Amino acid sequence: MRIIFMGTPDFSVGTLEALIAAGHEVILAVTQPDKPKGRGKEMQFPPVKETALKHDIPVYQPVKIRNPECIEELRKYNADVMVVIAFGQILPQAILDMTPYGCINVHASLLPKYRGAAPIQWSIIDGEEVTGVTTMQMDKGLDTGDMIMKTEIPLDIKETGGSLHDKLMKAGAKLCVETLKALGDKTAVFEKQGESPTAYARMLDKRLGNIRWNESAAAIERLIRGVNPWPGAYTTWEGKIMKIWAADARPGDTNAAPGTITEVRKDGFLVQTGHGQLLVKALQIPGKKRMDAGAFLRGCQIAAGTILKGGD
Repeated sequence: MRIIFMGTPDFSVGTLEALIAAGHEVILAVTQPDKPKGRGKEMQFPPVKETALKHDIPVYQPVKIRNPECIEELRKYNADVMVVIAFGQILPQAILDMTPYGCINVHASLLPKYRGAAPIQWSIIDGEEVTGVTTMQMDKGLDTGDMIMKTEIPLDIKETGGSLHDKLMKAGAKLCVETLKALGDKTAVFEKQGESPTAYARMLDKRLGNIRWNESAAAIERLIRGVNPWPGAYTTWEGKIMKIWAADARPGDTNAAPGTITEVRKDGFLVQTGHGQLLVKALQIPGKKRMDAGAFLRGCQIAAGTILKGGD
């Protein structure tokens, strides 16, 4: 098929590579504009642009895809289908209807669960045991189009946002190729979505990682994994931001207030939460790399009774 590919972050790259490997003709890659990054504010290409240029695929970076001139630009390519993965802009109806096969989206959840921008992280934070990828025919709603194919992925007990991202990227790439084959063969089956049983998977921001110690240890442990690697879960220790990268939830409560360190061990320290205790196993403080809690304790003194401050 002649494909216009629309996507921006790393998650989109796996599918772009898979489509090329499967022999499809990707005639255009549409992605977000370059953005400044780092202290030097040097302009950086989106991952999809880097991949497209590597394969000599033309790149188009509209500021607003809804503008009439952008729509007309896409129309010039006479594509068979558009494949859209985490592009980052809402598509107008004119684009949704532009090609014979419409716009096919690869979404990182088992729709109608976890519609929205961050389904990977929220599935971990909410304690799901199984998630997956859905391909759908896009409509004017937000992740509400007819479902075409699904594949399930079980979550490991210590799954992180980063590890699940990679699993779903690989699964989504394979599923997209299978979906396009079914469309071409006219064997694709379309299924209407019902109401979503989960809250909208809103976009992540840094504030989400601020640990609220009055929540349960189990909930905090899931948050730590869900926001790893970004934005990372954190608390405040002696006026410094302490990122917590790995922890275990432990049963049992003390009389201490939530956020209080109740016990210091060789391999970590226990913190009282709203229900249960959290054993901190890996952390990071400003100016240092991530380290095991045991290594941190050998270089920094921290005592039982110390209070870690978190979100409200």
